[in-house]
Amino acid sequence: MRNTGVTYGSDEHKPQILPEFAELLPALTEEQQQALEADILQNGCYSPIIVDEELRIVDGHNRQRICEEHNLPYTMAVFEFADKLEAMQWALDTQKGRRNLDKWELGKIALKLKPEIEARAKANQSMGGGDRKTEQGKSGSAMLPEAISAVDTRKELADSVGLGERTMGKVMQIDENAPEAVKQALDKGELSVNKGYEITKKLAELPEEEREVAAAEALEYEKAKRELAGKNAEIDRRSKIANLYCKAFEKAILLEVSEENVRIWTDCCRMRENEIADSAKEAREIAAYFSRIAEIIEDKILPPGYFEEDKDSDDGDIEYDECAGFAE
Repeated sequence: MRNTGVTYGSDEHKPQILPEFAELLPALTEEQQQALEADILQNGCYSPIIVDEELRIVDGHNRQRICEEHNLPYTMAVFEFADKLEAMQWALDTQKGRRNLDKWELGKIALKLKPEIEARAKANQSMGGGDRKTEQGKSGSAMLPEAISAVDTRKELADSVGLGERTMGKVMQIDENAPEAVKQALDKGELSVNKGYEITKKLAELPEEEREVAAAEALEYEKAKRELAGKNAEIDRRSKIANLYCKAFEKAILLEVSEENVRIWTDCCRMRENEIADSAKEAREIAAYFSRIAEIIEDKILPPGYFEEDKDSDDGDIEYDECAGFAE
């Protein structure tokens, strides 16, 4: 791959769009689409659209589409690639760092590269003499050409997207054997590759006519497990917060604040003046935390007027006279 240095404006040439390039990576989310469109509308298409020497878009499909929709100009930079696979691999490597792709998404991208990887391997094998005819030696025995090792497709696919071979193997098994419901759950991020593979293996043991129903039941079970795990996590989170507050109040209540006790604390801990000053700041910060707690309790949790005196109280037997004090 190399940058030829050649550029074209969108007013000079129109690029070609090939599905294998345009659909190589997952579509942008609605939020990502809106952010990209807003940026281009405000700042223009400042990054060039990458095309090959036949002006087929390799990278920049979304930017090019937005520019065309809004009649905005853009620049195309021409890159030279050895073949379609190198172009697709370059586009993937360029975009992968910008996307938060999970293992299933990466595996599906690798499967899109499979035809090109196999085609290149076949071409390399042919160039290496794999189809040469047998030669005869002096003794009349057959002299076979050196065996050419078959390409390890799974390894090539795994390397192309940065997955482990075992994970890639699981993706391939799911793609070939899993019911559509399992694949859709993986697409939505509701299953991991490991869990999807585990379900696929179990379903393979069933008669084909029973697999769809069994898949739905398995997915429902996994959904229930996720919901339960989420509830347990929330219970655990709330418990930790409650325990923290309880401990904070318990420890604070144990303090008997007096000048003597504060001096004992600073002396026994052998605090320097700067450490004493820091402790004073921390004490005020802690006090602010407790003041904020009190405000939230009074303003948000207790009913309005909870601390106000009930002026309409019937307990009027005892009255208070500012001069004489309490009197009946």
